[in-house]
Amino acid sequence: MSVTQTRAIVAALRDLVDKAAAQSARSDGEQVVAYDLASISSSVAAAAELVAHGVRDSHDADLALVFAADVAADLTGRLAGREAEWGVEASMLDGVRSEIAAGRDPRLLERVAKRVTETMEAGSRELPPDQDMVRRTFRKFAEERVSPVAERVHREDADIPESIITGLSEMGCFGLSIPSEFGGFAEGGADELLNMVLVTEELSRGSLGVAGSLITRPEIIGTAIVRGGTEEQKQRWLPRIATGEKLCGVAVTEPDRGSDVAAVGTSAVRDGDDWVLTGVKTWCTFAGKANYLLVLARTDPDRSAGHRGLSLFVVEKPSFDGHSWRITQEGGGSIEGRAIATLGYRGMHSFEVNIDHWRVPMADLIGTHEGIGRGFYLQMQAFANARLQTAARAVGVMQSALEHAIEYTQQRAVFGRPLAEYQLTRAKIARMAALIAACRTFAYSAARAVTDHGGQLEAAQVKQLACRAAEWVTREAQQLHGGYGYAEEFAISRLFVDARVLSIFEGADEVLALKVIARQLTSA
Repeated sequence: MSVTQTRAIVAALRDLVDKAAAQSARSDGEQVVAYDLASISSSVAAAAELVAHGVRDSHDADLALVFAADVAADLTGRLAGREAEWGVEASMLDGVRSEIAAGRDPRLLERVAKRVTETMEAGSRELPPDQDMVRRTFRKFAEERVSPVAERVHREDADIPESIITGLSEMGCFGLSIPSEFGGFAEGGADELLNMVLVTEELSRGSLGVAGSLITRPEIIGTAIVRGGTEEQKQRWLPRIATGEKLCGVAVTEPDRGSDVAAVGTSAVRDGDDWVLTGVKTWCTFAGKANYLLVLARTDPDRSAGHRGLSLFVVEKPSFDGHSWRITQEGGGSIEGRAIATLGYRGMHSFEVNIDHWRVPMADLIGTHEGIGRGFYLQMQAFANARLQTAARAVGVMQSALEHAIEYTQQRAVFGRPLAEYQLTRAKIARMAALIAACRTFAYSAARAVTDHGGQLEAAQVKQLACRAAEWVTREAQQLHGGYGYAEEFAISRLFVDARVLSIFEGADEVLALKVIARQLTSA
């Protein structure tokens, strides 16, 4: 019954979103509506994937109904008072009011919460044996090696222990998306990126700052080299990235430009067989430990060239511990890094990097002569994989928050009863689990879509949805801890501040909604 009800809700939601998208295509400058439409479309896409998955299991079917009903309620709220701007009426959902009511029934939420509390899982995963082995292997690593150091690294803003990096290197973690011919493990199968999603989720469940983000930068730089590099560059760079011999950082974002990648101002001036780079980059995560920095710079001095004037360079540097570093070059060139103090996401360290007349040979421009002016396109292609990975990071953080919330509410007694026995607690647990299940299932399907040389929209949607969801889930988990949720001695406080960064990096929430998702919806 739940599956039939959920399918009816999803069909109605899709019809409404499609009609609103067609209306928005005729409107200009309606950013508020475009943002809401993009956000709802992401949720509807996730609901469709979850109900397709939920036909296998009654519990998963219940989770799908809870999630779809919540999406419908969210849509109703966003529509209220803005029907004219959307070009649709909330009455389009009248035909599924009983189904929505069923999905929001507290008795259903209690039933879902009971199962989630028993299993500590947000639904089943239904993975093929090979993928399930990958997941279990990295979950074991995260529990034995990552979780025990997570709190210390966070509180001291310490470096990631070398044993974590070495351990992941030995497990082949840095070569998951690098073709096997260059020393990696990618062989072009349908589940190629799914492995990356699974590994990222499990490592992020242990700690976002200690391990969950370690393979993001190799993913970005590796994808750019595979798609745009010369054969010589692939042979020179990729095997070293795959083995973890060379760690990676990405220097794209600039002060005052944020997600407007096309407006990058760092200059690359041709001087014989070299390029001379000058500019300031910010939020360069892991730039201290990195041996390779992927730098996006303007090779065409004509600013009107916009994104067509950008190229990608691989800048090699020594690896540094700590929060600051500086290197110099004969002739006066220098690169200096200073870690930016942050609320969470510690361990990786995000740097402001000042590049002053740093000389780079033509051989280190991705694609060499053929790569001039292609940097923006290569960067955007690499970001699609990174967005998918960021969604997986969000799912890992949410899964950890759910587990901590369940454990705490079972132990904590309030007014003579365990907190877990209260209806409101169970409703929170059920809705958290439904969100996690939707984001996880959508991430799996988006991974397959991207592997199939598409999936740009799905990657953006799942990133937007999962990262916003992570803020809500960790907030609710922290609230269930009461005053102790605000204490650093409880891990939930770390998860809460870590989750906050997810909607900001790898494409800010608003930019993804307006510049990627809404544009694709309204141009269809």
